[in-house]
Amino acid sequence: MLRKLGKKVEKIIAVFDFEGLSQRHLWKPGVEFAQEFLTALEANYPEILRNIIVVRASKLFPVAFNLIKPYITEEMRRKVVIPGDDWKQELPKFTSPDQLPVEFGGTMTDTDGNPKCLTKINYGGEVPRSYYLRDQVRVQYKHQVTVGRGSSLQVENEILFPGCVLRWQFASDEVDIGFGVFLKTKMGERQRAGEMMEVLPSQCYNTHLVPEDGSLTCLQAGVNVLRFDNTYSLMHARKVSYTVEVLLPDKASEEKIQSLEATRQSPLQ
Repeated sequence: MLRKLGKKVEKIIAVFDFEGLSQRHLWKPGVEFAQEFLTALEANYPEILRNIIVVRASKLFPVAFNLIKPYITEEMRRKVVIPGDDWKQELPKFTSPDQLPVEFGGTMTDTDGNPKCLTKINYGGEVPRSYYLRDQVRVQYKHQVTVGRGSSLQVENEILFPGCVLRWQFASDEVDIGFGVFLKTKMGERQRAGEMMEVLPSQCYNTHLVPEDGSLTCLQAGVNVLRFDNTYSLMHARKVSYTVEVLLPDKASEEKIQSLEATRQSPLQ
């Protein structure tokens, strides 16, 4: 950069566009990679970031941020800025407009006039299937159980308040397994599936071929039950390995996004 610009560059501003952030981005191996990256960044370049600017943050962002927050210092957390809907007007306040693509509120374009500056910025997208890994990635599960023939296993998880994300990973040995998520209607006692509120319909998953990785945002407090179903098999038991986590949203960023949502919804005066 010194040779290119003729001056030292000691600080950078990182802009993260979270448009399209969804629960599939909470895939555990992907989150672990982000955590490792931030740990390395903190260890080797602790002072290089001037600001981290988050644009188009969805309601899921507080949960995602809470997953990486333990891996960054309090000083770095203070550098995180979440502007509102006027973020295109706000970004030029942090850097020169000629260093920002028109797509992000600046004046920079590609030589052909493209406002997204595709020759300078990799916008990502779907990963080509040729890059998929098979067998190389081994998931370590927290629990291994056997679901008896003609029976089911219920895994209870208490959700203390709305907005938490329930995330699961599981695989079965040799054969498929049924799986669904329910909300208990009576506390302190075991309930049958038909007695509970169905949250995620139960269906068979071929997790002996492809492990399942999923999540859902809990809309209300209570006890959510992950139910592994083997009632349809009267001859064979199922061996299941699974990991279940309850992801909490970061309260500060959640309040910020809620205030932005309220601003969007309030009528013009």
